[in-house]
Amino acid sequence: MSVRRHRPLRALRPLPLTVGRRQQGLAPIAPPAPAVPPADDPAAVRHGVVDSAVYERGCRVASPGTLVQTYRSLREHEQGLAWIGLYRPDTSELASLAAEFGLHELAVEDAIQAHQRPKLERYGETLFVVLRAATYDDAAEQVGFGELHVFLGQDFVVTVRHSQSPDLSGVRRRLERDPELLARGTEAVLYAILDAVVDGYAPVVAGLENDIDEIESEVFRGDPEVSRRIYELSQEVVEFQRAGSPLAAILAGLTAGFDKYGVDLELQRYLRDVADHVTHVNERIEGARQALRDILTVNATLVAQRQNEEMRALTVASYAQNEEVKKISAWAAILFAPTLVGTIYGMNFRQMPELGWAWGYPFALVLMGVVCGTLWAVFRRRGWL
Repeated sequence: MSVRRHRPLRALRPLPLTVGRRQQGLAPIAPPAPAVPPADDPAAVRHGVVDSAVYERGCRVASPGTLVQTYRSLREHEQGLAWIGLYRPDTSELASLAAEFGLHELAVEDAIQAHQRPKLERYGETLFVVLRAATYDDAAEQVGFGELHVFLGQDFVVTVRHSQSPDLSGVRRRLERDPELLARGTEAVLYAILDAVVDGYAPVVAGLENDIDEIESEVFRGDPEVSRRIYELSQEVVEFQRAGSPLAAILAGLTAGFDKYGVDLELQRYLRDVADHVTHVNERIEGARQALRDILTVNATLVAQRQNEEMRALTVASYAQNEEVKKISAWAAILFAPTLVGTIYGMNFRQMPELGWAWGYPFALVLMGVVCGTLWAVFRRRGWL
């Protein structure tokens, strides 16, 4: 895309903000911003303008400290390109940028509210891209996301971050070390940002795949906590997939506009390379999600098998216990018969007919033997003995 200055920008709907004064050749109206420390300052995180620079032919020619100074410097360099990096800017700063560069009100509203899904929108000659960078905390097994909004015009790039990631300072240094690439225009900045975001996905995928390998080992070891770990990791993979999958559509939209907007051929190759990386990442994410589904199924099967084995063991133990109870009950019943007879004749009553009978004692013994033998035969036939 060739760089042409003072070209009117068309908005789809009128902005509720001040009409872009830069397009009218007038000085912009913007609230003064406080001086910003250098971008490499290791001090606490700054809000607002983190780094602002004007480039010409791929080289930094100015490092303004405020938005107003950036506008002025950009007007002074006819072939210049401004890259303004913001971190959690306030409404007044975005209103100033919208008035200066003719940013669409819907895009500005998205940048203020954040919490957007990755997408690509074109408003006239301005591109609005939402990206989600990812990092992985291996100890907690959690994927962290950082939201990035990019406004892209013919001679300006505005990046709005709402979290620490992605760190665009490395992207800026990379481009500044390669003036030839940066001289290709704002699309080169967008390519470098996309490339950095996609490259940041690789360690996340590797971390997820490593944890999946650990989970597989735990499943076959019978770890009782593995089901919860599978579920929680599956949720992280789903969230990661929501961040990475839309990138394919974003790159397809950029590719579709190559010819219409005259994108440099070398940049086309770079963007296609990023698209290939996105496809590879998405395939690995889908593979990880499918692997977790399979692991969850296998784990459920193994848990069911262990439960069945435990039930079988309990059944065998219960059966053996029942057999012992039957034997004890059978012998108790057999021994009860002589005990009953002996107890009756052991009572000290004077008037008992059998006490004076000569065959009374043998009869009692035979009676006890017959009853015990009969009970033994019955229980033996029923398998209790």
